[in-house]
Amino acid sequence: MATATIEQLQPLTKLLVDAGLQSQLLLPNDDKYQASVDSYWSNTTKQRPACIIKPESSAQVAKALSAIVSANQKFAIRSGGHSPLAGVNNIQDGVTIDLTHFTNIEFDENTKTVSFGPGVRWKHVHKCLEKYGYAVAGGRENEVGVGGFILGGGNCWMTGRRGFACDNVVAFEVVLADGRIVTADANTHADLFKALKGGSNNFGIVTNFTMRTFIIPGGKLWGGVALSSKEQIPEGIKMTVNFTNRIADYPDTSLISFFTHTIEAKDIVLAAALCETQGVSDSPTFKEWSTLPQINNTTKHKTPIEIGIETFVPANYFSTWFTITFKNDERILTKIAEVHQKLVNDLISYTGGHDFITQAILQPMPTVFAERSIEAGGNVMGLERNSSNGMLLQLTTMVQTADQREFACTKAKGYVEEVKELATSLDGLFDWIYLNYADKTQAVLESYGTENVKFMKEVSRKYDPDQVFQKLCPGGFKLADV
Repeated sequence: MATATIEQLQPLTKLLVDAGLQSQLLLPNDDKYQASVDSYWSNTTKQRPACIIKPESSAQVAKALSAIVSANQKFAIRSGGHSPLAGVNNIQDGVTIDLTHFTNIEFDENTKTVSFGPGVRWKHVHKCLEKYGYAVAGGRENEVGVGGFILGGGNCWMTGRRGFACDNVVAFEVVLADGRIVTADANTHADLFKALKGGSNNFGIVTNFTMRTFIIPGGKLWGGVALSSKEQIPEGIKMTVNFTNRIADYPDTSLISFFTHTIEAKDIVLAAALCETQGVSDSPTFKEWSTLPQINNTTKHKTPIEIGIETFVPANYFSTWFTITFKNDERILTKIAEVHQKLVNDLISYTGGHDFITQAILQPMPTVFAERSIEAGGNVMGLERNSSNGMLLQLTTMVQTADQREFACTKAKGYVEEVKELATSLDGLFDWIYLNYADKTQAVLESYGTENVKFMKEVSRKYDPDQVFQKLCPGGFKLADV
């Protein structure tokens, strides 16, 4: 059923109450219901479910899921609520399973692993590990939730050395569609373990993650953000290309460069977020950036949380994301700078001012990233099919109203198509789309490759034979749509 009327909701409510979940249930007339809706990062996802269930244990998740399936209700799963895509982490008129009460974090000094629930943000994980002098290959922005980030792959500061965040998971606790609670790791339910590393919400509800950690020398990374005027963009493009080709030799270094229009600057600036995860302050890969004329530079020794503050992305906008990946080619990056300028000009004309944010974010995607994933046991994203160093584009807009978002989305999609056309003409377009930055119109799972899609579908049928997570959990990128 597409929506839940009051009459349809009543049997579900009774099932949830009978399961002992009355205190975890929020209905639209409850005081905390609106607070939950308002707490989503993007205005695009602030939908109104028929009810919200906030379980506090895996057993309660299993009971809630059983009730929802029995009532044939559609549902969504919320971890941190940071995705900008409507219907991914919330659902209009359905049931939202909100995992924000899963806030457990525990560091095991014997195994050097950290376990945590899907209700925490990366700042909580980083803060816990900071006390022990350890770090984790997790989110670069403090407020991002852990669940969607990991299950979508999770590009991080440490990818060049340790692979994606999902590659650093040693165990998932998962509630399956039939109510079973299983632990998936390299030895037990190993097929499910691999499928969850990039396979998103297609297989079950993850209620706990266990990840390996590593020591930070001196307890601090080195990094920060360097800002330059837009006149420096051509030089910044060359430096980004050069940096990408050197990551294999300097795997502890990481760079995010981006062209951004901000409300404060009322113009485009060139920005670079730099990080050296071993705390080395004079890495040769960053030497070029130090020669660039700069408006501001905050690089120094910092904790992961301190760097995460600087990469903060503001909330409460109507947001749009698109992404593609292509060969590390200066000509393609130059085209991106051109279309980003056109996007900014379009938004100034449409909104009548500068009250919006855009970002054309460039993230290196060299072959060594996939090599690290394979060394860690492999995932289902299929990045290893690309045989040359690549670059990932995330084109974002953050505007004030829904109609502005519709306009921005149309324009951004068109400009990404322009970049794709150029990349294709240069034999430089990669058939790989990063799930965590994709728009709902993009064929993410198809981009993982035929063999990975086949494998994920087999895992889905094995652990969810009734296809609950395909039919009743419609949000996100679904195997049923491939």
